[in-house]
Amino acid sequence: MVTAMKACAEDIRETLPMPRLAAGSADLASSGANTVFPPRTPPRVPPPASDAAPAAGLGAAAPPTAAPEGRRGAAESEVSGARRRSSQRPASPVPRPRHPPGPCPVRPRPRRGSMAGAAVRLARRWAASAVRSPVQDARFPALKLHVGGTAMRASQKDLENAVNQMKLLKKDPGNEVKLKLYALYKQATEGLCNMPKPGIYDLIRKAKWEAWNTLGNLPKETARQNYVDLVASLCSSSESSSQGKPGADREQPRYETLVVTSEDGITKIMLNRPTKKNAVNLQMYQEIILALKAASQDDSTITVLTGNGDYYSSGNDLTNFTNTPPGEIQEKAKNSLILVREFVGCFIDFPKPLIAVVNGPAVGIAVTLLGLFDIVYASDRATFHTPFSRLGLHPEGCSSYTFPKIMGPTKATEMLIFGKKLTAEEACAQGLVTEVFPDRTFQKEVWTRLKAYAKLPSNVLRISKQVIRNREKEKLHSVNVEESSVLQGTVLSDEAVNAVMNFLSKRAKL
Repeated sequence: MVTAMKACAEDIRETLPMPRLAAGSADLASSGANTVFPPRTPPRVPPPASDAAPAAGLGAAAPPTAAPEGRRGAAESEVSGARRRSSQRPASPVPRPRHPPGPCPVRPRPRRGSMAGAAVRLARRWAASAVRSPVQDARFPALKLHVGGTAMRASQKDLENAVNQMKLLKKDPGNEVKLKLYALYKQATEGLCNMPKPGIYDLIRKAKWEAWNTLGNLPKETARQNYVDLVASLCSSSESSSQGKPGADREQPRYETLVVTSEDGITKIMLNRPTKKNAVNLQMYQEIILALKAASQDDSTITVLTGNGDYYSSGNDLTNFTNTPPGEIQEKAKNSLILVREFVGCFIDFPKPLIAVVNGPAVGIAVTLLGLFDIVYASDRATFHTPFSRLGLHPEGCSSYTFPKIMGPTKATEMLIFGKKLTAEEACAQGLVTEVFPDRTFQKEVWTRLKAYAKLPSNVLRISKQVIRNREKEKLHSVNVEESSVLQGTVLSDEAVNAVMNFLSKRAKL
């Protein structure tokens, strides 16, 4: 133990050499320790009890070897005291250097391998860790959070993939979802809404602006994640619905007189009484009302009305009242006219583009309603006939207003009052039909065109129709009420009853 302490003291002595004292300089020798070791004053070791001790006082001359021995004893005491203090002090993971007050003296660099050198190296390491930048310290918790976190933000690549998935989505998600997707995409790519607020009449841009502006200060990363999540939910719901329904068409079997399908953004309502030339009975009136209401709320872009078989429709089924007891005819006629008024009102209020595909002859109300359609495509073998006067009846379907506007008063009068039958080419020339197609290519050409229309933005089509039709709606409803009132007064008149009976008897003979 003593040998080790002496070795440590010798290392310190060799590492920190002291100035050699000249003979007779005891005062300098006594102050030499303070000169070389300014941080601490070595404790004085009391001299051993002897008779020579008083004679060798501070003023006595010391031999040259006395100073090294005194210094060795002081160093040994210093090391011994330091070890005792370190054993009593609690262990510290990082050594803390002690700095003296006042200017720090320049000390010679300690040798490697010595205890003093080890202490200096430890102090340097502590100093490097103490002055580490706060940014360096903050990096590690962030790194742990990034590596160990389970929820990762959607990347720009995820956003691009979601956009491509939306292009492949077959089912129209609806206008509300489309606006939300638009707003999230703009927020994810551009940030806050930077588009000036559109004018009051710019309905489409205003709807987009409101959807984007509503997101406020939503961060780009959050908007990107919300967009990706929304597209994922739309794709999953589309897959589940396609798995549940193996056929492409979604046929609704609850209709007995119609076949209603929805495919490629088109809702098709087909009159399905081919053996009766698609004559409209009371049940068909009710089912068409239900089908139009459902089509106005589904995800389709356009709605098409057509007929099954050779006829588009032969008009009202005149046998609606043949099996009615005499005492109930008047009440039934009144209820029927109310039903027809509601039926026509559904065409007036229908919000989507409504297209008639006239595959064959059209008679009566099947013709008069065409003025309420947005487009009328006809086969070249279609004809248009309104024999109201022959049956003792009056025009309906708002034709008393729409036909004079479409073809002029004289042409309308010739058709509605005198019952002139028009060919498809004549109806097209007078503006009642949009375009005529050869019958052999009619279905292929028309449906190719309709599928292209169905890919257009549905919200744009709705708004455009609203702008075109809104000014006429109130007028059309008033015309519908007026025509229904006139029919109610004449439908049970002797003229009308006799005319209908004559028609039915002639048809029975055939």
